[in-house]
Formats: sequence, C-alpha cells, structure tokens
Amino acid sequence: MSNVKVFNNFKVHTQYSICEGAIKIDDLANYCKENKVASIGICDSYNLCGALEFSEKVSKSGTHPITGTQINFVLENSIGKLPLFAKSSEGYKNLIKLSSKSYLDSNEKTDAHCKISELKNINDGLILLSGNHHGLFGKLFKLNKLKQIEETIKELKNIFKDRFYLEIQRHNETGEENYENFIIKLSESNQIPLIATQEVFYLKKEMYEAHDALVCIGKKNFVDDPNRLKFSDQHFVKKNEDIVTLFSDIPEALENNYNFPYRFNFKPKKSAPVLPTIKTEENVTVEEELLSQTKKGLENRLENYILKRNSKLGYIDQIVKIMMILGC
Repeated sequence: MSNVKVFNNFKVHTQYSICEGAIKIDDLANYCKENKVASIGICDSYNLCGALEFSEKVSKSGTHPITGTQINFVLENSIGKLPLFAKSSEGYKNLIKLSSKSYLDSNEKTDAHCKISELKNINDGLILLSGNHHGLFGKLFKLNKLKQIEETIKELKNIFKDRFYLEIQRHNETGEENYENFIIKLSESNQIPLIATQEVFYLKKEMYEAHDALVCIGKKNFVDDPNRLKFSDQHFVKKNEDIVTLFSDIPEALENNYNFPYRFNFKPKKSAPVLPTIKTEENVTVEEELLSQTKKGLENRLENYILKRNSKLGYIDQIVKIMMILGC
C-alpha cells in the first residue's frame, strides 16, 4: 500500500465541457469547502470558458486551483484530446493561444484542432499529459499505430522534459486495461513518469444515468444505441482510500499525483478588457463607425440568411431602428 495520503483530482469537467461535464462550479466550490479539499483542477474539453470563475470560487473555498484544458491535436489523420495545464502566467497565455488556434486554424469540416508540431514553439509554462484511452494516443492505439505513438511520445519528451507525464486511469472501461499496459511499457522504455488520474464528470455516483443521457444528447444518440459512446459509472469523485487502493500496485503513479499540485503557483485573475484600436475616416467617431459596420453586418445577415435576398431595404432599416431603440 502506498504512503500517499491524498489523491488529487485535477481532471474535473464542469458544465463548460459541453454535453460532457455535469458539475456546476458553485457545487464544486461547496464540495471543496465542505470536504476541506487541498487542491483541485479544472480540465474542461475544448475551452477555458470556466477557468476564471473556477479559479475565483474555488480559491474562496480555501482550495488551491489548477487550471487546464483538453485541446484536440491531429496526428496520422486522427484528431484527439491531450490535457494541458498552466503552471505560470506565461503558460496560461500559451494555453489560451493553443485553444484559440484550434478554432481559428481549423476548417468547418473537422473538429477544432491544432497540429501537434505547434507544441514545439508553444509550450513554455505548460505541463502535458498523454490523455486517456479516449484521447489522441488512445485512438491511435486502437488503430494499432504503435510506432507513430512511440515516436511522438519521444518528441514530446524532448520538448517538455520533466513537464510531461504518461497518464494511467482506471474506470473499468473496455479497452482501458490494454491501453494501460501499453502506456506502462512506454514509460519504462522512455523513462517518462506515470501519473494516476481520474476523469471526473459528476460529483456523486448516483448522477451516472443523468450524465449518460447528457452524453447521448451531445452525440445525438439514443440511450439504447449499442454502438454509441458509453462511459462507465466510475467518473465521480471517489473516496481517497478507494483511489489509493485502486492504484496501490503502481505507487509511483500515485506519488506523482500527490506531488502534482506543488508544481503550480498560478491562478487566472480578472483583468481589464483589451479592446482593438478602431481606425475611422476623418470626422467619423468610433461609435458611428461601429454603428455603420453593425448595420451592414445585420443587413447581410438578414438578406443572405434570414430573408434570403427577397427583403426590402426599408424593412431592414425598420429592424435596425428597433434594435437601436432596444439597445441591441
């Protein structure tokens, strides 16, 4: 049995993990306060929308917040998630940069993603995890692209040095054990540390069925569809002793989990909005320019998407005036 006293949950998915997480940040903050949680981390998929709210509310409960997200990366024509965490202000800026690039640089036909090569230049202040069997490397493993995985793992180790962990999760899901055995071998052959984690989607086990329905809504599947994505009922916040027992055969993974929060001394803070400089023609105010562009944009929207080019300009002007009166 490991001597680790505390298991840290830093892969918590809030309601900002759309149709994936089912935890309200207020409820999470209350849980932390009631249970005197020392440290907890957010790791919503594809966005950082809840990062500031999470940081402020969890901090007030006396808990140390860890800020992360899961971003899609593309490798060997497969797109999948990799978890990244900000250990400094610079890391948080890079996290925002990668998250934004995943949407701005992707076309409408694919999921928002970054190229994995971009981590070569955008990695300062970031800690990278390999993800679970549903993530990027998990998808490649199921496609038997083992050589490609190992080559990429070596590249990432060279880039991140001691800021890279191979992730072990145990949710009693199909394919999880085979993937774990592969990851452990990679860890041994490449001298990359293992870390134990749990993907937390809800606080209590009895929320499983509601979360399962939520996933179906997000994936547009029926509950009785045998081919749909289905998680086990183990994605809740477990008792510390249960987790320690679960990973007792891999003490180094538990030890790295225990020490993980000590690598972070940063949390997002409120800041004044940074607005773009707007260039206008002579004798035209910024307000007038914004109003002009807004009107043109609305006309285009109504004509091409709402009224399908058969509207009269007078009618559009009336709508603009109404929206101006309403302060829209």
